Amino acid sequence: MKNYLLLILIGAFLILGCTTNDNTPEGGTDKNTINVNIGNEPPTLDWSLAMDGTSYNILNNLMEGLTKFDDSLIPQPALAESWEISEDGTTYTFKIRENVKWSDGEPLKAHDFEYSWKRILNPVTGGHYAYFLYDVENAEEYNTGKIDDPAKVGVKALDDQTLEVKLRRQASYFPSLLVFMSTFPMRQDVVEKHGIRWTEPENIVTLGPYKLSAWRHHDNMLIQINPNYWGPKPSIENVNMVMNENPSSALALYESGELDFADSKSIPPLEVPRLKDLNDFKSTPQFRTNYIAFNVEKPPFDNPLVRKAFSASIDRDSIIGLIQGAGITTTSWIPKDMLGYNADIGVDFNPEQAKEWLAEAGYPDGKDFPEATFLWPDVSFNRVIAEALQSMWKEYLGVRVNLINEEWKVYLSTINTNPPEIHRAGWGADFPDPHNFMSLFTCNSGNNRTQWCNEEYDALVEKAAAETDPDKRVVIYNQAQKILTETDSPIAPFYITTQQNLIKPYVIGLVPNPLDMVLFKNVSLDNNREQ
Repeated sequence: MKNYLLLILIGAFLILGCTTNDNTPEGGTDKNTINVNIGNEPPTLDWSLAMDGTSYNILNNLMEGLTKFDDSLIPQPALAESWEISEDGTTYTFKIRENVKWSDGEPLKAHDFEYSWKRILNPVTGGHYAYFLYDVENAEEYNTGKIDDPAKVGVKALDDQTLEVKLRRQASYFPSLLVFMSTFPMRQDVVEKHGIRWTEPENIVTLGPYKLSAWRHHDNMLIQINPNYWGPKPSIENVNMVMNENPSSALALYESGELDFADSKSIPPLEVPRLKDLNDFKSTPQFRTNYIAFNVEKPPFDNPLVRKAFSASIDRDSIIGLIQGAGITTTSWIPKDMLGYNADIGVDFNPEQAKEWLAEAGYPDGKDFPEATFLWPDVSFNRVIAEALQSMWKEYLGVRVNLINEEWKVYLSTINTNPPEIHRAGWGADFPDPHNFMSLFTCNSGNNRTQWCNEEYDALVEKAAAETDPDKRVVIYNQAQKILTETDSPIAPFYITTQQNLIKPYVIGLVPNPLDMVLFKNVSLDNNREQ
């Protein structure tokens, strides 16, 4: 989920549709402002459609859900003051806080949740995260067109302050799922009044600690304290979000004091040896697995032997060296430190075995292997990784793979409409449970771009989701992961991200967590320290 765009010259200010106001901060001198680099223009701030890390991090500061995570990533009440769970674990009744107002002063109502959930599930909306709500009764049936009556979906506002959610079966992780952006409430009147422009600063209404004040498209975005926020007032009044995809340029902004926080997208890999000894440099493990995805409908990658051969040709240790330790190697799809992680599952680097699999598939030493395309998003150190993989597949398989890179927004469109034979991808946890990873590659997942569908795998994922005993869940996930990464191999996991950050010493409370959530309401600036 995280990606980035080039900083555009001031002329971008004049682009049609951009919105500004006069109090947009210009640099890092305002003690009430924190300046950060978000990298790329967010593809959308419509949380029924958002699917990327940039939009996710912005929306986490503009909005909230029924629950929130504490420091231990345990879900706690947020917009839901409390909730009750039926004895069989399938019905949740949420009590909505009475003192919550939207940024335009209108009160939050349970109907705002019902509308939002049914909107993303409506197949006309085209929400890639619709499958996120498939635990809800009849949600999948409505989203896939098997039923056309939204009233049959198991989410209902009983009154202004009471929301009832009926699940199709028990799901122990359900309260954690409600922290994620796709479950945020939404105002029906605003969406219907403004159409596709409802997310522009002059139209959007939100209820988080910050509100969207200005958006210079492809340049920067300003969010400011929401005076109607129900919770404690944030310490920092303004968060100025710069859109600069060029790591060298972004690092220069940080070192000149124009940025107060820079994460991995703002740090060139070759600069890491110089920077890692600084007090500013922080390294944070992430629940994020990077993988190679194969389009199983495009020959010769419709053959699992070919996919396994490509996976066995990836020298993961070499790649970690190239990216200066910004990750750890993996063949497991579920990330380290999450329930179900298994270092012994998956296809290891084994060139000889790779050659045997490719020969068995009918391409000894790569002979007669058709040209294939590898697509990667033009962000961070993806070029280094792509060129390394191209070299490995040539050396160990005798196969020529053509490289194509695309700007982030275009890349997302490509993999959603017509993914090539191979593409580079990654998945960061939306909530800290293996179901978030394993459900990604089910047949009806809106984020499964491999075109792979295995009913046995789906059944195991479903079985594990309904299981409440952690030990039993692990056994089931081991079975499912072997199908995913060893037997069918529509993907090749190769490293788990370690987020590398630069944080100025006067920035207090900015601690990225394994979910890569940065909540600016928890951050303050020590104005007694040099800036």
